[in-house]
Amino acid sequence: MRMDDQGESQNVEDVRGSSGGFRPIHGIGLGSIVLAIIGGIIFHVNPLQLLGLMSSDDASTQSAPQQPAQSPPATDPNAKFVSQVLKSTETVWTDAFQERGQTYTEPKLRLFRDSYPTACGQGSAAAGPFYCSQDRVIYLDLGFFDLMTRQLGAPGQFAHAYVIGHEVGHHVQNLLGILGKINAQRERSSEAQANALSVRLELQADCFAGVWANLSQKERGWRLESGDIESALNAASRIGDDTLQRQSRGVVVPETFTHGTSAQRVSWVKRGVSSGKIDSCDTFGAAQL
Repeated sequence: MRMDDQGESQNVEDVRGSSGGFRPIHGIGLGSIVLAIIGGIIFHVNPLQLLGLMSSDDASTQSAPQQPAQSPPATDPNAKFVSQVLKSTETVWTDAFQERGQTYTEPKLRLFRDSYPTACGQGSAAAGPFYCSQDRVIYLDLGFFDLMTRQLGAPGQFAHAYVIGHEVGHHVQNLLGILGKINAQRERSSEAQANALSVRLELQADCFAGVWANLSQKERGWRLESGDIESALNAASRIGDDTLQRQSRGVVVPETFTHGTSAQRVSWVKRGVSSGKIDSCDTFGAAQL
């Protein structure tokens, strides 16, 4: 993908000089399953136990301590890339919401390192990128991109852009009232039912990432090149619940899925890319995922 001449978002904050102690976060993160599996392998702990900590909902309402934030340095190419991708999502979703007679409120994206206090609890890089609905901030440790490339076999800028698009997708869910509604249902549900609802949330965020990829081409956005879509689909397939469980345990337990299978994630990203429409991403109305 080429973003050489693209503008940069003013909503990226750099707090990589701040850190704090660890306690579980209560946000939605693309990388939580990935890191849980890796942690399970390293520490010989059942990854599903780690996921029980990492994948909880946004129920916490505590205020996050204020930490100094600043704009990323202009000499940081990775931060610039993130800023350009976020700017593209802002343009796309602002227009998409206007077409629906609604207003899009831009999220912040906060670059941190290791750990950082959020309105959803203490965020940790070990949980991967995540969105906190309480402060409407996406949290990202840029080291996750290295993990995608070296350990997950998911390299490429568009694969990394897909991660940001997915987390912005959770913000879109929040603005549309979907996130709060589904989290309330999850609190009243059994563990298996709550997991099933979580899968539909995650697949919808995948689809919204695909919608953004489609619409960005029509908004003077970055230019797709050969292999870009394939790299995003590869990233989606690498982090399917079934693939990760099979790699770590040799056994797949569908009732414990929280993000969807590899095939489901690829399918919903494709659906968003093909349609470019929010309404095509109704995972909750779909009889089959």
